[in-house]
Amino acid sequence: MRVFDLLTTAAILAAAFPMRASAETAPPFTVTGGTSLVSQYRFRGISLSDEKPAIQGTINLTHASGAYAGAWASSLDGFGELGGSNLELDLYGGYKLPVGKATLDAGVLYYAYPGSKGGTFEFFEPYANVSLPVGPATAKFGAAIAPSQKAIGGKGNVYLFNDNSLPIAGTPVSLTSHVGWSKGDTTLTPGGHYLDWSLGAAASWRNLNASLAWVDTDINRRDALAAGATKTIVDGAVVLSLGASF
Repeated sequence: MRVFDLLTTAAILAAAFPMRASAETAPPFTVTGGTSLVSQYRFRGISLSDEKPAIQGTINLTHASGAYAGAWASSLDGFGELGGSNLELDLYGGYKLPVGKATLDAGVLYYAYPGSKGGTFEFFEPYANVSLPVGPATAKFGAAIAPSQKAIGGKGNVYLFNDNSLPIAGTPVSLTSHVGWSKGDTTLTPGGHYLDWSLGAAASWRNLNASLAWVDTDINRRDALAAGATKTIVDGAVVLSLGASF
């Protein structure tokens, strides 16, 4: 759990020593982050915490130009039985660019599992997405394309997704939805291709936030078992998240 200790320490230092700037000039760098407790960690619809609660944390460094870098971590469960660690650490960097009312975002994400033994688990995945207003809602359309790597079966994987958020006027609540499609003969995609989706709501108050969503996939029992997973970790479930940000 040392990664969580580092993330927490970084968050405390960032809050205690904010970057100085004159009244006329915005700081060139900003630091944001947070921690959360989730009822289970679902990655593209699949429970990587074996349907058990998980602790998650993140820290981000953003430059005024739009460049950014950060780290995100989550506890896992059951992955150690396969030789992997029970911790996922995602390192990422990219660039955001406003274009009219839309925002373009592209970068690379590296999935690491510190302390893993008995196999190769770490891989990288370039991504790109665009966010834009659609009436009162905000929609995001994106893709993540992992090239051929040993850790995911020696072949490439494609993930396409759409996220939507609709604020309820006069309240801190927003309705949310997600749909994703994964394709590839890799460990990331049981059965070669599948859909995942979620419907829910999110709310925030000051630096506190919460979300509740129904998460599901169309992965069948045969494909789940062939991939070494129990059917329950790909079945539909309610996922609750409680967190704080800075």
